[in-house]
Amino acid sequence: MGANLFWVFAVLAAIGLMLIAFGGKKEPGAKDWPASVQWGYLMLVIGGFGVLSEKMSFSAVMLVFVVITGVVWFANRFVLARKRLAEGRESGHFVDYAVGFFPVILVVFLLRSFLVEPFQIPSSSMRPGLVVGDFILVNKFTYGIRVPVLNNVAVPVHQVERGDVAVFNYPPEPRVNYIKRVIGLAGDTVGYRDKKLTVNGKPVPQLADGSYDYLEQGLAMVHNEQYQETLGARTYRVLDIPEARPVSVERVANFPYRENCDYDESGFSCKVPAGHYFMMGDNRDNSLDGRYWGFVDDRLMVGKAFMVWMNFGDFSRVGKTIQ
Repeated sequence: MGANLFWVFAVLAAIGLMLIAFGGKKEPGAKDWPASVQWGYLMLVIGGFGVLSEKMSFSAVMLVFVVITGVVWFANRFVLARKRLAEGRESGHFVDYAVGFFPVILVVFLLRSFLVEPFQIPSSSMRPGLVVGDFILVNKFTYGIRVPVLNNVAVPVHQVERGDVAVFNYPPEPRVNYIKRVIGLAGDTVGYRDKKLTVNGKPVPQLADGSYDYLEQGLAMVHNEQYQETLGARTYRVLDIPEARPVSVERVANFPYRENCDYDESGFSCKVPAGHYFMMGDNRDNSLDGRYWGFVDDRLMVGKAFMVWMNFGDFSRVGKTIQ
């Protein structure tokens, strides 16, 4: 999040607090609090989410709200409600809204933590299979039922497989989610030299499949050669600009386990360390991927992408299965 956006959320939260504090009282016999108080809580929640998201992952922010509203819900259910009844008074707006928000936030938190999570494709790095504007669903339990926020596997389900399209926390900035294809598992040696991909010394099969042109950010038409690639049990399409270099060595970061990799102008090779994966984008010459920032720890895995559920610019993509 940019600094300007952070302050927008901070101001929104501050305005929400002011509306709550000075928004007035509930009229005798009225069902709802004044509209100013209702808007105040809405602004406080949105602003609070935005501010906390600057320092925490979305899941961690959700957990904070679940804990706060949950504590109020339980306190009201087992203590406060009885006390108010004995004293003959009504609950305050904080208790009312916390109790109202708790079930909704809890359900959303559980769905995102254990079942499915939505994700929007922000770039062209996974073309041609996924395009900018695709809204996809990510299966959260395929790679095991994980402890929320800590993301350690509590109940194993399936293993990550070569060829999976996976969403994960971006290693240099874990608050950000990335989507790439799993190329290498722990112990694998991944090579990409002269635009030829190998895993453990064996070439990954490729078949020429015509060309693919797309408009990048509405500014320039990009021409690519297209190939059909088969890795593990998956067959998918990848893009290549013949004149582009296999890796821009000058952009490679000093990432953890960098000593496992060997770079030169023809490409690179990396041995994947234990408990990690190596990821690449299908749009090979337009993808900031493992070539530049290294390996993905299993604790950073979010889930397996499986379907496009919406694209407001192209409804024909709705329901598309991710290969």
